[in-house]
Amino acid sequence: MDKPASPPKAVVSGLLSPVFPVVIFLVFLGLATGLRYGLVQQDKAQIEANLANETRAMANHLQREFLVHAEAIRRMAKRFQNDPSISLETWRQDARNYLEDFGVYQAIEWIDRDYVIRWLEPVADNQDVVGYNVAFNDERRRALALAQSTGNWDLSGIIDLRQGGKGMVIYAPVGSGIANNGFIAGVFRMETLARQLLTERVLESFRVEIREAGELSYQLNSDLPVSDAFSHSMPVDLPTLDWTLTLRPAKTWVENQYSNWPTLTFTTFLLMGLLTSLTTLLVQLILKRNQSLLKTRRELDLEIAQRTAIQIDLARLESTDTLTGLANRRFFMEDLSHTLNIADRQMRQVGLIMLDLDRFQTLNDSLGHQFGDELLIKVSERLNRLSNERILVAYSGGDEFMVCQQQVDDLDDIIHLLGQIKQCFDQPFEVQGEAHSITATMGVAVYPQSGLDSDTLLRNADIALYRAKEQGRNTYQFYTEGMQEREVMRLELDKDLSQALTNDEFVLFYQPQLNLDTGEIQSVEALIRWQHPRRGLLPPGEFIPLAEESGRITDIGRWVVMAACRQLADWKGTEQEGLRIAVNLSGRELDDEALVDHIREALEAENVPAERLEFELTEEIFIQNIERNRNQLSRLQKLGVHLAIDDFGVGYSSLGYLRDFPVDVLKIDRSFITEVTERHDDAVITRAVINLAHNLDIQVVAEGVETEEQLAFLKRHRCNFAQGYLISRPIPARDLEQALASGILVAGLAEGSSL
Repeated sequence: MDKPASPPKAVVSGLLSPVFPVVIFLVFLGLATGLRYGLVQQDKAQIEANLANETRAMANHLQREFLVHAEAIRRMAKRFQNDPSISLETWRQDARNYLEDFGVYQAIEWIDRDYVIRWLEPVADNQDVVGYNVAFNDERRRALALAQSTGNWDLSGIIDLRQGGKGMVIYAPVGSGIANNGFIAGVFRMETLARQLLTERVLESFRVEIREAGELSYQLNSDLPVSDAFSHSMPVDLPTLDWTLTLRPAKTWVENQYSNWPTLTFTTFLLMGLLTSLTTLLVQLILKRNQSLLKTRRELDLEIAQRTAIQIDLARLESTDTLTGLANRRFFMEDLSHTLNIADRQMRQVGLIMLDLDRFQTLNDSLGHQFGDELLIKVSERLNRLSNERILVAYSGGDEFMVCQQQVDDLDDIIHLLGQIKQCFDQPFEVQGEAHSITATMGVAVYPQSGLDSDTLLRNADIALYRAKEQGRNTYQFYTEGMQEREVMRLELDKDLSQALTNDEFVLFYQPQLNLDTGEIQSVEALIRWQHPRRGLLPPGEFIPLAEESGRITDIGRWVVMAACRQLADWKGTEQEGLRIAVNLSGRELDDEALVDHIREALEAENVPAERLEFELTEEIFIQNIERNRNQLSRLQKLGVHLAIDDFGVGYSSLGYLRDFPVDVLKIDRSFITEVTERHDDAVITRAVINLAHNLDIQVVAEGVETEEQLAFLKRHRCNFAQGYLISRPIPARDLEQALASGILVAGLAEGSSL
């Protein structure tokens, strides 16, 4: 009697059965069907999510824009309240400025306390509105009366405009209660408002419906063929209005959202099932003939793999860095020497890249060495993907890596590799549960042009790396002839810098800032110079980067504050007693916990009022480490000094820090002023910055003013101060005093500037 087959043998017999390929095909068919259904449902869910996002974004944008416009109308009403005797022409000019700046108003009106329209701008196409009573029913009268008593602004909802068409009106009371002097009203046409707020893509892809208290009040793109299967509604949070925004997508938009993946996946799995089934049949035939041979081969492969693993482990212990898993420095230098010998015989080039992580030391110090080690491991994993038979990646130590590219035929080969390395840093690194964006700076040396041995090549690559850091980091630099000489000069200058404070070699120059309202010089910017004993007067660009790198910038910054306070003290009792001095602060100085205490001590030592000192910071410094900077800047504000944003307009697009930080002055970057009278875009941006600053009660300084035309433009658009070569270059304190005493600065301008 035959024994039943053991479980392993039963499994093998089943795998070799002719039925098995059929089962495989049926399994793939089921998977294909299920995946296709799932992908279709996923597409539908994605369409609904995209539609919800579009609706949410549109509702948020509508809310935000209405609040911006309402706030603008309220500011106009506030000015009217503060100056009720304003003339009609002045009021019209103010209204025209609003019409030009916002570009969405149909008209701006002044309505008296009896709800009758008295003034409006523009008059064209709106003549019939003058004298119209906007309280045309009891509901509107009650709403306007409530706004008069509370001082809160009111929205009319969508109404039939007197000028024709549908629209809305924002009413901002001029005062409240018995002090009310009517309203300033902003009138919008719904068609103009909708097309101003919505992009062409939205207008082409969606039907937009606005419902008020559940009733359809307005519909945009009513003729657009839409899909009945999808729509999304969302309430619009506006005071006094019960609005719901509904988006209905066009059929073409919905069709474009569906992907080809369901059909492609179904077809692919079906073909895979068929191929797998046929392959299984072939394998079954081979296995039946070669089972014993395969068994022997597996045993042999296992033994070879074990021996190979042992050899690899032994080699890795000698040549690999234990933290990163990359080649260590010793192995890299040995391999580089061997590579150069081969390149010499084959007359080929070799590329050596030194790579340094930007801001690694700051992150390592602030977040801990455990964080630094994990980040190095993550970076190593990405860089190691570039390794192949021609490229070796190694860890040098600290935050430096080395990359060797063999058999370089053309310089483009190295440039291509540099691009691949930069791509390794495109995506943030996930470390300790948080994403951190890291960049890298690289120096490149090429054999034989940049060195004939490994040590020389490595030294020159390191010099090129330093030059790349000087250019602003996140870049690369090839070693060129003369770099080594410049490096020696840099080291000498760095050595001299360590003695400059001790030897009192720094001096302050002052560049005046002209008050465009009074025509007087009321403030100056302090600019440091180095009176080098051998090289003469050096501008800050030649030594400030060295000071920041070495950490001496904090001591130099303290010297500047003390020197500025001494100068203010020297001016007491003179014609310059009223001048304010502006001093630049670096990011490293702002990180100094003792900064505020030092400034307080300097002011007290010289008995100088804090309001005569101003500190300028760039936009980039303002948004770095926001919470820490907010605390430091708040302490400076409490001290009483003024705070200014330098180079405004060329940094970050977010304007949130204007709201969050105690800012007194904006300095428009010279790049906008240079062609402000020739380029329309620069003029629009400059005017917008001035209006923005004034609406936030912030004064404006324009830098780089060099022509009378630029000065006239700035005065015409109510810029507060101008600074540039037209007024004066930076000059020593004694020359400044003489120029102010003689009236040269203001007199020189008065001839052609109408100040």
